[in-house]
Order: sequence, then C-alpha cells, then structure tokens
Amino acid sequence: MSPRITFAVATRVLTQLRRDHRTAAMLLVLPCLILALLAWMFADAAGGLGFDSLGPPLLALIPFIVMFLVTSVTTLRERSSGTLERLLAMPTGKGDFLGGYALAFGLVAAVQSVLAVLLCFGVLGLDVAGPVWMLVVVAVCDAVLGSALGLFVSAFARTEFQAVQFLPLVVFPQLLLCGLFIPRDQMPPALEAISNVLPLSYAVDAMTSVSSTVGDALGGVDPAVWSDLAVVVGFAVAALAVGAGTLRRRTE
Repeated sequence: MSPRITFAVATRVLTQLRRDHRTAAMLLVLPCLILALLAWMFADAAGGLGFDSLGPPLLALIPFIVMFLVTSVTTLRERSSGTLERLLAMPTGKGDFLGGYALAFGLVAAVQSVLAVLLCFGVLGLDVAGPVWMLVVVAVCDAVLGSALGLFVSAFARTEFQAVQFLPLVVFPQLLLCGLFIPRDQMPPALEAISNVLPLSYAVDAMTSVSSTVGDALGGVDPAVWSDLAVVVGFAVAALAVGAGTLRRRTE
C-alpha cells in the first residue's frame, strides 16, 4: 500500500460524496432524523427514561447500519461501472482502494457521529453517566465497522440489489442478537454463543457501558469499554484485509 495513493483514493471518494447530495443527506441527516423520531416516540414514556436507555445503543446501531448500506452499494457501483478496473490498471492496489474508501468513510463517520451525539445531548436531552466524548469515539468505531463490512460484502455481489440483500443477511442477525432487545446472558445458550462472536454485540456493549458506568480509570472510562472497542476495531481491520483479498476488478 502507498499512503499517497490511499489518500488520493480517499480524496476522490470525498469529492464524489460532496457532489452527491442525496447520499450525503442519507449519511449525515438520516441518522439524526431517526434519533429525533425515536426521542419523540419516548418523550411521554416513563418521564422520558425510555430514550435515555435506548438512545446510547441506537447511537451504535444506526451509524453501523447506514454506513454498511451506503458503502456496499457505492463500492459495487465503482466495480460495475468499470471505475475499479481502471483504477487497478494504474499503480493502485486493492489495499490502496479499500484503504482509501475506509479512510474517506471513516471521516464521514466521524462527522456523522458528532452530529448525532450533539443532537442527542444538545436538543433531545439524552442523559448518560459516562463522558460524552467517549460516546463519539464508540459511535465512530461502530460506523467504521459498518463501512468495513460493507466493503467486504460488496465483493460477493453482482448488482446493487444484491448488495442491499446482504443487509438482512449480515446486519439483521447481529441486530437481533446484540443485546438490544434482551440481555445476551438471558438468551438460550446457543444464541448467546453466536452473539459472542458477532462484532455488533461488542459495539452495543461498549456504548451501554459508557452510558451507564462512571469509570475511575483511563480518563473516567470503564476499562471494559476499551476491550470492547478493541474487538470492534479488530473485526473492522480483519474485514478490510479479507476484502482486499477477495475484491474483484469488475462485475461480470
């Protein structure tokens, strides 16, 4: 991989996103709208405590889902249009291509997460025990994980519709087993074992720990959060590495 080429690919992706207003709105505005709708739904439920308990996990889930969908479709579009083939015909390796995409969408994820957290605390009145800045860190890591998995699954799709079909296959099982609906330790043993190897489970665990626990080490953050984040980042790096090995130049 060449840092110069990777940064060039990232710059190209960011330029495209800046010109594609609908995609930019989906990345930056849609998560905020969903969170605002959910806060409105729970406004009169138990004095607003419903959103205080669901808000932090949703800050992990929504960026993950949105980034997975947009990244998988965008990457497939590059391959089906022949852009990827032209890029790889130049001194651009698969690692440079995926690294550039990961960097670009990682920056978008950072902006997305900052906007979502600012909305939750500045407008929607979300209240958590842990530091707000750590919620941003966890949300960014979760969004990067979604981007990495989106880049990975795009290698196995031939059309944009097939890329979207990976959403229920890859995302929905993690959504059901991540602990949002029922604590993972209360699941049947087989389902708990499956949830323990799914990255989104650790993303939700990290966000829940930040929101409910005031740690006294590592800057006031529960040390368990860093362990969960290490797992999330590890899955993201592994997805990018495997994706680089399976990426095809173009869709047949």
